[in-house]
Amino acid sequence: MKLQGEEEEEEEEEGQVYGTATCSQGHRSSLILQTMEGGRICLICLTNLLSNPSSPTFHVAHALSQLSRALSHPPFLHSLLSLHPHLLVSPLLHSLSFCNDHSIASQITHIVLFLSNSSPPSSSLYAEFVSRIASILSGAKLHWSPRQASMLHCLGVLLNCEMDNPYAHIKDKSALIFNLVAGLQLPSEEIQGEILFVLYKLCILQYASEEGNGSDLLFSFCPKLLRLSMEALMKTQCDDVRSNCVALLTVLAQRGYFENAFANDVSIRDCCEADNFIEVTEHEKDVLPLNILFAEAIKGPLLSSDSQLQLGTLELIFHCLSWESGSSKQTQVLVEENIVDYVFEILRLSECKDPVVSSCLRVLDLLSTAEHAFGQRLAIGFTILVPVLQYVVEVPFHPVQIPTLKLIQNCILNYPGIISITQFEEIGNILTRMLRRHIDGGIDMLPETLIIACSILVDLMNSPSSHEASSLTTLVQESVGHAILASICLYEKHPKQILHSLYFLKEAYAFSHEGNSTNNKAKLELGSCIIDVCRTHLIPWFAKSISEMEDEEIVLGVLEAFHSVLLQNSYAQAKEFVMILVSSSWFSFSFGCLGLFPSEKMKWRVYLMFSSIVDVLLGNESGQPIRDAALYLPSDPSDLLFLLGQKSTQNLELLSCQSAVLLILYTSSLNDERLADEKLILASLEQYIIVNGSNFPCGAADSVTIAQLMILYGLYRGLAKMGYQIPYSSEAERILFELAAQNEWDLSSAMIHFISLKWLFQQEKIIKPLSYQILRFCRKNCSTGSHIIVLGNNSQNMDVQGLAKLVAAGDNLATVLLVSLLQQLIEEEDNECDIISVVNLMVEIINIFPDAADQLCMHGIGNGIQDLFSRSSRPLSQQMFVAIEILIFDILWSVKPEILSDGGTWLAVIMKLIWYLIPMVTAEGWTQESILVLGILSLILHHSTSQALVEASKAILLNASLVSMINNVIQSSCSKGPALIEDDEETIKGETLIFVLILYFFSCRSFNAVLPGTLDWQNLLDPSNEIQPLSLISIHCHDLCRLMHFGSPLVKLVASYCLLELFTRITDPINRKQDEIKWNMGNLISVMAILEGLVFYSDIRVAMNSALCLSMILGWEKLWMHDKKVVGRSTWCRLIVEELAMALTVPCLASKSFMNHHKPAVHVAVALMKLHSTPEWMKKSLFDDSCISAIIENLSVCNVSVETVLLFQELLNHDYLNSDQIASLNRVFQACRKHIYSGDSQQDESREENAGKVTAMPDDLGKACEFLIHLMSSNPSAQKGNKRLLEEIEMFFRSLTRE
Repeated sequence: MKLQGEEEEEEEEEGQVYGTATCSQGHRSSLILQTMEGGRICLICLTNLLSNPSSPTFHVAHALSQLSRALSHPPFLHSLLSLHPHLLVSPLLHSLSFCNDHSIASQITHIVLFLSNSSPPSSSLYAEFVSRIASILSGAKLHWSPRQASMLHCLGVLLNCEMDNPYAHIKDKSALIFNLVAGLQLPSEEIQGEILFVLYKLCILQYASEEGNGSDLLFSFCPKLLRLSMEALMKTQCDDVRSNCVALLTVLAQRGYFENAFANDVSIRDCCEADNFIEVTEHEKDVLPLNILFAEAIKGPLLSSDSQLQLGTLELIFHCLSWESGSSKQTQVLVEENIVDYVFEILRLSECKDPVVSSCLRVLDLLSTAEHAFGQRLAIGFTILVPVLQYVVEVPFHPVQIPTLKLIQNCILNYPGIISITQFEEIGNILTRMLRRHIDGGIDMLPETLIIACSILVDLMNSPSSHEASSLTTLVQESVGHAILASICLYEKHPKQILHSLYFLKEAYAFSHEGNSTNNKAKLELGSCIIDVCRTHLIPWFAKSISEMEDEEIVLGVLEAFHSVLLQNSYAQAKEFVMILVSSSWFSFSFGCLGLFPSEKMKWRVYLMFSSIVDVLLGNESGQPIRDAALYLPSDPSDLLFLLGQKSTQNLELLSCQSAVLLILYTSSLNDERLADEKLILASLEQYIIVNGSNFPCGAADSVTIAQLMILYGLYRGLAKMGYQIPYSSEAERILFELAAQNEWDLSSAMIHFISLKWLFQQEKIIKPLSYQILRFCRKNCSTGSHIIVLGNNSQNMDVQGLAKLVAAGDNLATVLLVSLLQQLIEEEDNECDIISVVNLMVEIINIFPDAADQLCMHGIGNGIQDLFSRSSRPLSQQMFVAIEILIFDILWSVKPEILSDGGTWLAVIMKLIWYLIPMVTAEGWTQESILVLGILSLILHHSTSQALVEASKAILLNASLVSMINNVIQSSCSKGPALIEDDEETIKGETLIFVLILYFFSCRSFNAVLPGTLDWQNLLDPSNEIQPLSLISIHCHDLCRLMHFGSPLVKLVASYCLLELFTRITDPINRKQDEIKWNMGNLISVMAILEGLVFYSDIRVAMNSALCLSMILGWEKLWMHDKKVVGRSTWCRLIVEELAMALTVPCLASKSFMNHHKPAVHVAVALMKLHSTPEWMKKSLFDDSCISAIIENLSVCNVSVETVLLFQELLNHDYLNSDQIASLNRVFQACRKHIYSGDSQQDESREENAGKVTAMPDDLGKACEFLIHLMSSNPSAQKGNKRLLEEIEMFFRSLTRE
């Protein structure tokens, strides 16, 4: 191999293209690839070097290192994969096959894996690697040697990728498996471990591959494969080998291998003779049976310190015992071989933490089937189960709650003498607390859990030691109430639970009378408690289960008690109790009472309660119609519907009954109660509308009745649409819609179910009445803040919440109505107040559901805004203009870029805004209205970075008048010098400057996306250079630095983002027109001075932006490399690093917040260390051993940051760290990574991320500015939080590996 270009690097100009030169061996140039550093790699030379077994190890290692380095650069990798993708396959594998050096083998494996992952899906490179390695390992002449370990490892790594169905690329699968099984007999643990892993992956891939066709190649090697694997597992002391073996055995157990092998266990002689594999000796005739061998093999992994290995072994045992036939004998063997003791020991050391607890209990549950042998060991391990019980009952639906309770019950029943009084009371306390938390809503439990818990408590009461446990009676007293209440609450789902709870109650009552109970205060209280449970829980439950009750007086007594609460003067309590009743389907329950007890007394009580409920819910004596008609109303809901369908002309009693029926149906429907079949209710409503429709215009029904009728009809039509199509009467619909169009009715004053509201807004036939309802709502909402009240499932009390939900859903006409209403009002005259109210409603809707902006845009809100600007006969008033621009700002802030149309609508809107802006500023100067227009223009430019509103963005960027006006603001502000500090965000000039800078920032980003390559950003470095190819908003670097130096805090912040964006554009290779940056040294030094002074600014964002800018300047080393004094005379750089070092070494200052404040300085320090000539004082005066050691001592899991890792990584790269310091850092970073993976920091990170998210809409310029700065600071391509920290820690560990 020939590496060229390293000697000529200083002589060649950057970017020079190499000619068609060949290597020193004369190979053609097409096989020579150029590296990123300027060197060249001859693929033929590299192939010859790797293929020659006699090549010096050093040369091979160096060649592989250079190849890895070249592959890390995309151009080289692309050239190799596109031109010569398969050239290196054979030499790499050939070199791997005879390689004795572990590091070289690792390099080759890394390269093979990298090439496989990097190759396109259409390439067969990955398949060729897998196929060739498999062919080598499946060869008939394969002789196992340590060299094969590397080949096996490489195959395992490739199979682990699982790309492109690797199983299909193995040609002779049977021969490969044959050789692998044979290799398991080798004494080398390394080879065994690699073979086991490859077999594990093959087994997994075989069942996942379509080529498997149901055949099982591994099955033909059973039980030899099982025996050899178990022997390897039994003999090895390496946890890695154990892990691979356990993984393989687990998969085999899941496939049923163990079931077949244990059922047909034969001697090793028969196995070997049948396969003619190895010679049988006398010693091998006495091999262990498979079940004994399995028990011995798993003991080592169970004793391992690797918790994952222990878990895997427990999983293996579980799968081995889970098959049906023959498992009892295997279970007996495992118990006799003391596996139970091993499991109990793991459980004891687990500290009651999952998943160890779950795995152990699952295995113990299976082993418990060997009753006699297991029981003896259970008695010994019982003390371990008590704390485990306390843990599992605290977790809702814990998978091993039931097995744990069964084991506890088994011991109580069969070995009561081993349980101490303390354990006796502790078990009772645990079960009582579990039942208490279940009732309180803290945890839920399975039905069987409650049943076993009750049984255990009964067993405790019947135990000989029960009278010695002083607290047992109190615990039973509490548990009885909880158990009965739990069973009642879940009666419909689990009716049999009540039987066990009642049994517990009876046993507890009997227990309260055992012995001399009259002198035992605790037992007396227990009896009283049981009676109280019957009164407070059981009787209401029987009243609720009304079909089983026969005593009418009990029902009436409950109703009277409830009614008395409703009639009290406390409205708040009455309202709360009404909500409890209606949420319990009180209307349906009441009619159930009437069905069982159809007496006049019961009917009177039920309807009076209905009227009181309506009074509380709707207010203003709304239940009076029910009271008036109570004597005439029937007891059956079907009869109520029949009355509703009758013609009520000149029949006042019938008219009164129909009003009451409508009110009952309306109130009950608000909480999803159905008093009859939905078809019958809808049919009755339609009949009522048809036969009584002519009475409505004559005053037979007022506006409230029409509103309730509309809501009821809309609800049942909406339910029919959601579930199944119920036939409906088009005539009734027509009459009702005519009533809605001809009469006054107020939807905004009614309570409405959301299903009804949604259905109404899906009807095009009443689009005009609905439009009027929206307009009426807008007027009320604007003046009094009235609201639509929505109840029921998926509903809530709200003002514009319901309309906002409709608009966001998009499956109705709400958006169309809003947009068309706006356009209709625009076409009419003298409707400014209405237009403003509609626009404000849209703003509120977007405020509640930002996704509503997408719907508004899709339904033409842009056209409406355009019409508002274009059709107005006179200029818009200030109030109108403010409302419109706030709506535009909110839409652009919330809408997704892909929703926005790049047509002429938004272009016309933006041109109108600019048309309004320029004369407005000329005549009145900058105002809040004109400043918000700059925010809108900034959002337009922001969307252009996602290729939306491109033409509108061009109109902004290339508008000469706008550019001139903006540049004037910049020039005026920069000329103020120190007086600029007075122009803060509280002043109009300060606000103007801030928004102008924001507009400039987004114009920089937009220019790069909309008009790439048309601007030389370096022109903004030189203040004397006024040449620009286009007329655009331009702020020179020195002007931004003036603003950062003299400006207010917010001006400094926005200007720092602008400067960082400018430097980023200059640094970006895509936008650089020259290979070298040209900048006057005097200007450079002044800019550096400003940035250095802001590195420790109080606002961390300003400090970080300044530090990043300064780091970029330091990175432009070619700019000042001939003038060494630039950095040498900049004492601030040294002062920054000294301050950083001092702050990080002082223990009392090493808090997380303080170290965060010094993050910017870290970037400066790292940039200085990356210089070609690192300042000598960096290591001699600052980062010496004592300083670095002091910094490391202050590090903890809580204060490690990305910048901290970056600093130490650079110190490591420059050999500033000794071995002890590296070891200490390794421990801290490992602990930090573990802390992150454990989830301890997820909540804090989530809280920080949520704090950065903006959800509210702007109500003033300050909020709008905050939103725009949030956009400026966001970088979608950058990783944040713990993910970035983990990445940097991983890079640090990789650097250690390279070292």
